[in-house]
Amino acid sequence: MAPIKVGIVGYGSSTKVFHLPFILPNPDLEVVAFLQRAEAPKDKSNVEKGVHCTVDHPNARHHRTAQDFFADEEINLVIVCTHPATHAEFAEQALLAGKHVVVEKPFTPTSTEADNLIALSKKQQKLLTVYQNRRYDSDFLTLRHHISQGAFGKITEFANHYDVDDPPWIHGSGSREPLGPGERLLYGLGAHSIDQTLVLFGRPRRVFAVVRSLVVEGDTFTMILQYEDSDLVCTIKTTPVSPVPPAFALKYWVRGTKGVLIKNGEDVQIEHLLEKGLEVTDEGFGVEPERYHGYLTTREEIDGKFETPSSESAVKFDGRVPSLRGCYADFYRDVVAAVRGEREVVVKPEESRDVIRCIEFARESAETGKVVEWS
Repeated sequence: MAPIKVGIVGYGSSTKVFHLPFILPNPDLEVVAFLQRAEAPKDKSNVEKGVHCTVDHPNARHHRTAQDFFADEEINLVIVCTHPATHAEFAEQALLAGKHVVVEKPFTPTSTEADNLIALSKKQQKLLTVYQNRRYDSDFLTLRHHISQGAFGKITEFANHYDVDDPPWIHGSGSREPLGPGERLLYGLGAHSIDQTLVLFGRPRRVFAVVRSLVVEGDTFTMILQYEDSDLVCTIKTTPVSPVPPAFALKYWVRGTKGVLIKNGEDVQIEHLLEKGLEVTDEGFGVEPERYHGYLTTREEIDGKFETPSSESAVKFDGRVPSLRGCYADFYRDVVAAVRGEREVVVKPEESRDVIRCIEFARESAETGKVVEWS
């Protein structure tokens, strides 16, 4: 089949770091156009890479206005990589122009906007999905694998941490100044952790949250999700104040009636791209080091390659387990299959809408100090 023609809205770090490296190696996708408002430099010989799309991708068309970009008939699939406040606007224009759409997370600032886009995508009969790439992290893939094997029995407690230590980008919006729609860390890193939790366990019955401002406004949160007719409680936490090496930073804690998993570390794909210069197609890309491997103890039989002798007769496995390889490129392989009608879209827009709804409940809880019922 001919490759799907891709147009990208925006040319910031989201486009260059989180999307293009995982799109360009895919022969079923061809980037044919960008919407970048900045004028193309007349003399490109001394322009650094990453500044302008015409320098890095001279064979792609450069549009400076949304009108021209969305009128480009060759574009089949639009990827929205702009400020969260503009996600709904650009996604709507793309759908009205008859394009399939991938929206960078957070989906939209409000669940009402998300619902409107979902309805429009169905009316236009076009694919709409959200770049929840952290479903393709090595640690999350590993966690889902062990859940599918029944390693934990009935899960009673799940903790999902996404902590960083004073990253440079946290200061981009200025100190404690009020933030615009979709800018708090609840919408940023929180959108990943909430999505992972809802994928595993579905909608909770109740939401309680505490939001603090340690470095910038609303940068630290703790969210507790309680589930109906279940003993399950989930805790989701994020903070930019975490002076601990990644190998010792808690990522997941899963406790069940038959097993426990403790997982530290951080997915290494972006580190491999930016610090080690690896490409998606390189051997070892996305493979976690042993120091990040999780600790699992279970009373259930699990995959034979993880078995180890144990002196405890009731315990079938007790020790470190290797992580599955992470691969954000699989997100776009799944998008290609969905566009071509070979399978359903993996990241359904309704799921990402629920993430935004959960954030709205969390903000309400943080402002009122009360537990909020999911409605």
